[in-house]
Amino acid sequence: MPKACDLKKGQVVEISGEPYLVKHIDVRTPSARGAVTLYKVRFSSIKTRQKYEDSYKGNDMLDEVDLQRKPVQYLYPDGDLHVFMDTVEYGQYMIAEGSIEDELVWLTDGMEDIVGMFIDGNLVAVEIPASLVFEITQTAPGIKGASATARTKPATLSNGVEIQVPEYLENGEMVKVNTDTRKYISRA
Repeated sequence: MPKACDLKKGQVVEISGEPYLVKHIDVRTPSARGAVTLYKVRFSSIKTRQKYEDSYKGNDMLDEVDLQRKPVQYLYPDGDLHVFMDTVEYGQYMIAEGSIEDELVWLTDGMEDIVGMFIDGNLVAVEIPASLVFEITQTAPGIKGASATARTKPATLSNGVEIQVPEYLENGEMVKVNTDTRKYISRA
């Protein structure tokens, strides 16, 4: 049973009998004497993807869920389901599209480095890497003399996501993107 002060992003806890994934933790330390540090935690339900926020004191106890994490590979979509393969035991698992809505835009056929979260042998959620590399398919032409710290312009990636990139980048270049914030990190 972890304390609220020991929570980490990506950890899974049980709230009202349901498993929730820790998405973000905001620590607030009041300056008044005798004040207690508060942990404002943003959760996402693993089953319904519903968001939930709550505040805890540092010593508040939370129930940890018996969750297995295994490396999986994305194989292909099958109607409203998506098929993943366990890269260790080679078992195939299906998960509903609604359960991986946020990650779906980043998935490509045959993609590896994905972590599958299993409860009682069932795939309930997937974690994609924090950054991925994509090709710029559409953007305005690069401007000569534009520095790395100059203005940005919109660019469409090979997966259809639109992000802001520096002006000097052109079509066909590979860029690294933060999958949480959907922001440009660097050239790849």
